Amino acid sequence: MEYRNLGKSGLKVPALSFGTGTFGGQGPLFATWGNTDAAEARRLVDICLDAGLNLFDSADIYSGGAAESILGAAIKGRRDQVLISTKATFRFDDGPNSVGSSRFHLINAVDAALKRLGTDYIDLFQLHGFDAKTPVEETLSTLDDLVRAGKIRYLGVSNFSGWHLMKSLAAAERHGWSRYVANQTYYSLIGRDYEEELMPLGLDQGVGAVVWSPLGWGRLTGKIRRGQPLPETSRLRDNEFGPPVDDERLFKVVDALDAIAAETGKSIPQIALNWLLQRPTVSSVVIGARNEEQLRQNLGAVGWALTGEQVKTLDDASTTTPPYPYWHQRGFAERNPSPV
Repeated sequence: MEYRNLGKSGLKVPALSFGTGTFGGQGPLFATWGNTDAAEARRLVDICLDAGLNLFDSADIYSGGAAESILGAAIKGRRDQVLISTKATFRFDDGPNSVGSSRFHLINAVDAALKRLGTDYIDLFQLHGFDAKTPVEETLSTLDDLVRAGKIRYLGVSNFSGWHLMKSLAAAERHGWSRYVANQTYYSLIGRDYEEELMPLGLDQGVGAVVWSPLGWGRLTGKIRRGQPLPETSRLRDNEFGPPVDDERLFKVVDALDAIAAETGKSIPQIALNWLLQRPTVSSVVIGARNEEQLRQNLGAVGWALTGEQVKTLDDASTTTPPYPYWHQRGFAERNPSPV
């Protein structure tokens, strides 16, 4: 396994990390992801650690906290061998303060996560989304207090826009508070919006990308083809959440992946993941798995590299015209070079 610095922090993280969204299987959304129990989770953790993958990502809302509890059970007795990442911000229950990034909610959320995980510290804690109703100073000072208390070691965000993140980084610098070093972001061959604003920001500010849904919400598994129905187990079948993708663009990318699969002998998911691992700012790509077979397949994305020509083929197949002002800036590449 390759290890990379998490942004400009000193923490080394594996190029691939494991997402626990499949743990628990509770609720209308997460039931479509998987229903891994503690015994199965422990086996998946064993396989990950054998491969050198030691970063496990969760969130309080994954199956209503069950994912964190199952992860805690799966790593019991070997906390010193793993890195734990988790998230909070979204509504957890019906309480008026059980949502957002207020001091009240964050302190309660972190303490509850520690209890479910069976640990006294979280290696990477990320805000799951931006809370426009709480001053960033309240949020950042609270997180800094939690870092100083030893409950959190590193901070990150997820699903922030560029100005959300930059405003927060500026406030942290102004007050001398702990800063965000990670951005858990959606990024894939069929979802390249990250490249327009967040990637340049990450390069400039030293914020590493922790990529979620690298297979485009299950569209790049190789199971979705022209003229064929969705697989019975596809999360796209059971809910409408997830990024929209034009069908023709998707099939164009899948065609390119097919061609490279024939050249390399690698699977479509392995190629899609390997492409991400070559992109600027990417610190770790979060993989998921319903079972051991899927996990071993995804672990095969490391230890080799696409050629420059193969990367260009995928770039060309997946490119789109960016929104303004980014298409305009590309015309001034002499002073506004693209990060990719």
